[in-house]
Amino acid sequence: MSTAPARSTPAAGPALGRPPALLLVPAALAAVFLVAPLVALVVDTPWSDLWTLLGTREVRDALRISALTSAATVGICVLVGTPLAWLLARVDFPGRSVLRALVVVPLVLPPVVAGVALASALGRNGLVGGTLRDLTGLTIPFTMTAVVIAHAFVAMPFFVLAVEGAFRSTGAGYDAVAATLGAGRWTTFRRVTLPLALPGLLAGCALAWARSLGEFGATITFAGNFPGTTQTMPSLIYTELQGDVEVARTLSLILLLVSVLVLGAMRERWLRVP
Repeated sequence: MSTAPARSTPAAGPALGRPPALLLVPAALAAVFLVAPLVALVVDTPWSDLWTLLGTREVRDALRISALTSAATVGICVLVGTPLAWLLARVDFPGRSVLRALVVVPLVLPPVVAGVALASALGRNGLVGGTLRDLTGLTIPFTMTAVVIAHAFVAMPFFVLAVEGAFRSTGAGYDAVAATLGAGRWTTFRRVTLPLALPGLLAGCALAWARSLGEFGATITFAGNFPGTTQTMPSLIYTELQGDVEVARTLSLILLLVSVLVLGAMRERWLRVP
């Protein structure tokens, strides 16, 4: 008579003891610091005005522009940021550390300064924008294209750093094995490197999307704040804050709910922590 093999259970680890108060107290303070303003926003917002505001054309346009530009930003980051992250992680070339430092600069740059820099480069009389206007008659500032460019400029460093870290964590050993089997670098990237780094790439997409959704300073400096064209939700909230604080709070709650819903959906599939 055969019996099913007994399941092995992992041995219990040693008792680690109670968490020290020197860690628990500051951890609790940090949690309260991050959560309390969100709770206050939810409590102080006039919920009765929520559906009324959602039905207005101004809010719908701002939500549409925010959704379109944040999606376009993520697409740009994936298209050009992934190769850049691979270059920084896998290719040793002179000036790599300098290039990495320059890539990180928009991360610490004040958003308004980022907008001024974009205007200097792509404005009507800018270094590149002036030439573009003379050759084609096209101008970039104060258009939806300018919104996407501003968002991509400030979001790209978050994406590149996340994906570069994922490429580095997988190690170059798999690339070497693929090379010994006759695979070229493009084939290795598609078949080996990218699949292994996919969780990091998806996390980078989430970071880029979140940074784009909340972008304000560079956008209003380079693209303006024109309803139906360049006015995103943060820009609309800033405008309403000058006149009606209650409306600004309600709009902030809408953006908070959108952010929580999207990030919650992504966490189940992409940001799950074992």
